[in-house]
Amino acid sequence: MKPTHHTAPRTRTLLATALAALLLAGTGCSSKADSSGSTGDGADGVKTGPGVTDKVIRLGALTDLTGPYATLGKSIVQAQQMWADEVNARGGICDRRIEIVVKDHGYDVQKAVTAYADLSADVVALPQVIGSPVMAALLDDIERDALLTFPQAWAASLLDRDAVQVLGTTYDIDMIAAVDFLTRTKGLAKGDTIGHVYFEGDYGANALEGSQWAAKKAGVKVVGQKIKATDTDLSAQVSALRKEGVKAILISAGPAQTASLVGVAASRGLKVPVVSSAPGYAPQLMKTPAAPALTAMLNVVSAAPAVSSDLPGVRKMVASYQKKYPDSLVDSGVLSGYNAARLMGTDLEKACEKGSLTREDVVKAHRSQSKVDVGLGTAQNFSDKAQPASTSTYVHKPDAKAVGAAVNLEDAHSAPGVEEYLASRK
Repeated sequence: MKPTHHTAPRTRTLLATALAALLLAGTGCSSKADSSGSTGDGADGVKTGPGVTDKVIRLGALTDLTGPYATLGKSIVQAQQMWADEVNARGGICDRRIEIVVKDHGYDVQKAVTAYADLSADVVALPQVIGSPVMAALLDDIERDALLTFPQAWAASLLDRDAVQVLGTTYDIDMIAAVDFLTRTKGLAKGDTIGHVYFEGDYGANALEGSQWAAKKAGVKVVGQKIKATDTDLSAQVSALRKEGVKAILISAGPAQTASLVGVAASRGLKVPVVSSAPGYAPQLMKTPAAPALTAMLNVVSAAPAVSSDLPGVRKMVASYQKKYPDSLVDSGVLSGYNAARLMGTDLEKACEKGSLTREDVVKAHRSQSKVDVGLGTAQNFSDKAQPASTSTYVHKPDAKAVGAAVNLEDAHSAPGVEEYLASRK
């Protein structure tokens, strides 16, 4: 990712660090983090530990700048650096400057494990880790190190850990909302069949849990089609779903897969409603040949509003981002990354008020909050580690003319049955 002429020197340093980390990972070299970390009192009396000095609070990001989610990774990195710059311009947090050290894993689990070992000894928290497979590999280490982590992954398997916080909803809740949307607005009736195309691994498996539960409640049938992240031609899946006579399709995959699914389905006359999870849509899709089909057929379920939302906090963020990164598209990753950074900031501020910025006390500060609203969507409840931070979802639709190429179709609401579903999982 090349910095624009508006990018601060610190950003260039961080990105150089990311490149160096990628090269290091390629050589197989690594250093094991010291999870014990030294602690002590700062000059101001605030207790400190790894990643915190009298002058600096250092955060880490394990991201994808070169793999299938590179576009998302770039947006999140830039949005979080923008937040750090804004905070530092106001004097920092706890009279300390915020630094974010970025490491690129390219959506390669082994590279991510190596990067975590290099990074984790000298940061206090991770406001960004991209990828369900990456998180699955790092869960035990993160919990051992008491390193507060906000994954850019929403599998329910990431719940019930003190140090790991899924922001917003999990994939299963999104798909319950998707089935509800189809039955309410698209004429899906009892006895109908829904197709569900999903990535292998925790992302797809958790999404399928939700769709199957909701389908059973609604009296409809789900036909699943499992795919890999490397599958970008979904012609075979469309043919299979067409034979099943599906009346709608759910997709829990990436943007490339969504574009292929919708484009092929439209070209073959399977013009049925398609509902995607948030990671399955990106504004770049509206510059592809699939754009007309996406406009006509696709809706997106998300825990966050569209970036074209008229929420004052979102509008302010979009204006700031466009000024700082004029050559970059504003997509859902910008909002997701900025929101995560803002929420991390509230945790650090609360920990500072309590007199300790150690990792364990940052986690405690985080878990002490039951209604956190930074003006970028719905309030978050962090007090119950076993439950999602929110059960409310928006529905977006593609719109090439809108900022982020999407607009809100339905405002945030909890789909019927979500509470019953969550209770059944306890």
